[in-house]
Amino acid sequence: MAVFDIGQSVVAGAAGVIHGTTNIDIASTLDTMRTSMEAMGVGELLGLAIETLVISLCLKIMSILITVILYGRMIEIYCTVSIAPIPIATMSNREWGGIGTNYLKGLFALAFQGFLIMICVGIYAVLINNMIIAANIHSALFSVAAYTVILCFSLFKTGSLSKSLFNAH
Repeated sequence: MAVFDIGQSVVAGAAGVIHGTTNIDIASTLDTMRTSMEAMGVGELLGLAIETLVISLCLKIMSILITVILYGRMIEIYCTVSIAPIPIATMSNREWGGIGTNYLKGLFALAFQGFLIMICVGIYAVLINNMIIAANIHSALFSVAAYTVILCFSLFKTGSLSKSLFNAH
């Protein structure tokens, strides 16, 4: 539990830093979108509606994938912690001590995976916040989709990155 207390402390510290820089001003964004859409013709608005439907479906699928990744991490934490007595018991043995050491490395990697997830989500929020919607709504839609794909991919990689940082097998 001490390992996860350390990991939770790091994640909580990162959450305070990340939260302060990622606020999105929705009201001004909606006003600029409304203004640019009023200048469009019917054909362009129809194309925009079809693009929005397709990208909305893709974003919902990626949202489900992101949720599965996060719930999978929680299940991995519970399973890893539930078998703790076995590898910890091997730490006192000279020949079998590597099992306990590798278990602790994996446990630290799992605890700090939450920190890497916070970094990924913070970068995603900054990318979305810096996007210019007023210039071209079509490119903004595809930019949101691309950033979400990047978020999904980076969340998949947090586990292997965390394990490689802690040299866990």
